[in-house]
Amino acid sequence: MTIRRLLPGTLFSRVTLIIVIGLTIAQLLTFAAIRYERGVAMRELMMNGIERDIASSVAILDRLPAAEREGWLNRLERRNYRFELGGNVQGFAPESSSLQEFAAAIVQALHPFEVVKVAVPADPAEELQILLRLSDGSPVVVDAKRVGMPVSNWVMWVLAVQLAVLAFCAWLAVRLVTRPLARLAAAADGLGPDLTARELVEHGPTEVAHAARAFNAMQRRIAGYMAERVEILAAISHDLQTPITRMRLRTELMDNEQDQLKFRQDLDAMHALVREGVTYARTLHGTKEPACRIDADALLESMVADYEDSGQTVVLEGRIGAPIMTRPNALRRILTNLIDNALKFGSEVCLRTRIESGRLMISVLDNGPGIPADQLDAVLKPFYRVEGSRNRGTGGTGLGLAIAQQLATAMSAELKLRNRDEGGLEARLTIDTNRP
Repeated sequence: MTIRRLLPGTLFSRVTLIIVIGLTIAQLLTFAAIRYERGVAMRELMMNGIERDIASSVAILDRLPAAEREGWLNRLERRNYRFELGGNVQGFAPESSSLQEFAAAIVQALHPFEVVKVAVPADPAEELQILLRLSDGSPVVVDAKRVGMPVSNWVMWVLAVQLAVLAFCAWLAVRLVTRPLARLAAAADGLGPDLTARELVEHGPTEVAHAARAFNAMQRRIAGYMAERVEILAAISHDLQTPITRMRLRTELMDNEQDQLKFRQDLDAMHALVREGVTYARTLHGTKEPACRIDADALLESMVADYEDSGQTVVLEGRIGAPIMTRPNALRRILTNLIDNALKFGSEVCLRTRIESGRLMISVLDNGPGIPADQLDAVLKPFYRVEGSRNRGTGGTGLGLAIAQQLATAMSAELKLRNRDEGGLEARLTIDTNRP
C-alpha cells in the first residue's frame, strides 16, 4: 500500500495531518532530549558525590564501637545506598562501562579500607554490591544502586498541552489557507450551464483576493461568450428563415412532383437543424425557468396521452405518488427527446418511474438495436450519431440527446444511457427530490 493511499482525501486533512505528525515527532524528540539530559546529570551526580558519601559513612562505621554499628545502619542509609554488617557478596563482575566506572570511583573513594569483592547481583542488574573490611577486620557489604531521575508528571502534561495548542494552531492555519480553495471549488462546481453561480467575495489575503477576482472575471467572460454564441445562432436562424421560405415557395411552383418532394424534405431538414441548433445553444446558455412543485404523475400521464393521440404507443409503468420540486418544461423537453429517440429506433417504448433513496428515477426503455458500449457517452455530445448517415430519417441532427443532457445538467439531474440485457436501450434520468 502506497503512502498516497494512506493519506486522507482532502488537502485540508493532508496538510493538517502532516503538521500534527511533525509537531508530535518534535515533542517526542524534546522529551527524549530531556530524558537523556536527566541520565547524564544522574551519572555526573553519582560519579561526583555518591562515592564520597559512601566513604564518609564507612568511616563513621569504622569509628563506632562494634556494638553500636547496628543501630547506625538506618541513619546512614540513603535512597541509593545502604550498608549491611557481615554477609557475603554473590554475583558477577560489572560488565557495562558505566557500572565499571561507578565501581572504580567507589573503590577509589573507600581507600584505605580493603575492598574484597565487587559484584553485580542477578536482580537488579543496575545494583553494585561491594564487600569491604573495616580496620578491625569486620566485613561490611555496601549495596549501591543507580537511582534514576524520572521526569515529573507535570512535564508530560505540559508537553501534551503544548502539542494540543500547536495542533489547534496548525488546524486553524491550514483551515485559513484551504477555505478559499474550498469556496473556489464550490463556485466552480456551481458554474453550470445557466452560469448563475454567485461571485466570490474579493477580499482577504492578497493571493486569495486575486484568485477570486480572476475567477469572477473568467465567469463573466464565459457568460459573455455563451450569450454571444446564442445571439449569433439566433441571428443565423432568423436570416435563414427568409431564404428557406423563398425556396419553399419556389418548390411549390415546380412541375416535377418527385423533385418537389425531395426539395421539400431537404428544406424541412434544414429548418429542423436550425431550430434544434438554436435550442441547443439556449440550453448551453442555461434556462431561466424556476423550479416549482408539480404533480409528476399527471405530467407523465399527459405526455403518454399525447403520444397515443398521435398514434404512437408509449407504456407508462410505476407511480411517483407525491409532488416533486423540478423545472416542468425542462423535464418535459428531456423526456420528449428521449421518447422520440426511442420511438425512432424501437417499436416498443416504456416509460418507467420509481423512487430510490430519495431520488426519482425515470427510465425510457426501448427494444431497438441499442448503442455500442464505447459510444454510450459520445452520443450525448452534439451532432454525434452512431451511424454516419446525414439522412434525417435515420441519423437525425444529432442534437436530441445532447439537448436532453444539457437540460438535465441545468436542473441538477443526471442522464445515463445503458444497453439492456434483454436488448434495447435504457435512458435513465435521475432527479434528487430533495433539491430544487
